[in-house]
Amino acid sequence: MVKDNGEPYTVFTPYSRKWKSKLNAFYMRKYPVEKYSKAFLTQKEKEIPTLESMQFMDGGNKSPYRKWDPEKIKSYKELRDFPAEDGTSRLSVHLRFGTISIRQLVRETSVQSETFLNELIWREFYQAILWHFPHVVNQSFKPAYDFIKWRNNEAEFQAWCEGKTGYPIVDAGMRELNATGYMHNRVRMIVASFLTKHLLIDWRWGEAYFASKLLDYDLSANNGGWQWAAGSGCDAAPYFRIFNPALQTKKFDPQLKYIQKMGAGS
Repeated sequence: MVKDNGEPYTVFTPYSRKWKSKLNAFYMRKYPVEKYSKAFLTQKEKEIPTLESMQFMDGGNKSPYRKWDPEKIKSYKELRDFPAEDGTSRLSVHLRFGTISIRQLVRETSVQSETFLNELIWREFYQAILWHFPHVVNQSFKPAYDFIKWRNNEAEFQAWCEGKTGYPIVDAGMRELNATGYMHNRVRMIVASFLTKHLLIDWRWGEAYFASKLLDYDLSANNGGWQWAAGSGCDAAPYFRIFNPALQTKKFDPQLKYIQKMGAGS
């Protein structure tokens, strides 16, 4: 998905408009994966390799269900920002591993919630950014931001990692991540902003920690999200966006249900 002149998009809104303008039955059609699945196996293989043969082991934890609730998609816009509510699809791990069909998901949800569709497009947008600008893996999308002099206090970073900063909403998010391998998206933005804007710690430290913990870790989405929070990415409102933990709590967890569930703030 590129501009008419062949250049890549670096701003989400025009990219999403172009993306939606191309959305039709051709791009959402089904593919006969069962018919061609054997083409992925070598001549010596008779079946899909086991976890053990790939040097993985079953952790014993159940994955989120692969199906989605149409009613939850319809209410996604209203509930998605409240971490105490069951208001998100929890499909991110399946999108990351390809265990659901992105075409089917778009086909069945695009008519129910444009907000949900936009979140799927964000994933595609960050994939495009990574493809066209591979330097973002280790550098800021905007080169000038590589000259920021971070404080990088290791003790403060460790407190952030362990959910012991003293800021309840931040600590709740980090404890959820450490215990479950998941963190609510609104809280991801809060903790990322806190690390980069309050503690002035390099966004790459936070990105690497998320990569080591998230079950739904995806390089492009993780990198894009962290650079968005740090203000170093492809965004029209960079360095001056700061998430105030107290105001975010008041707005999105006013009764402290999420914070109390995670044992933070006590």
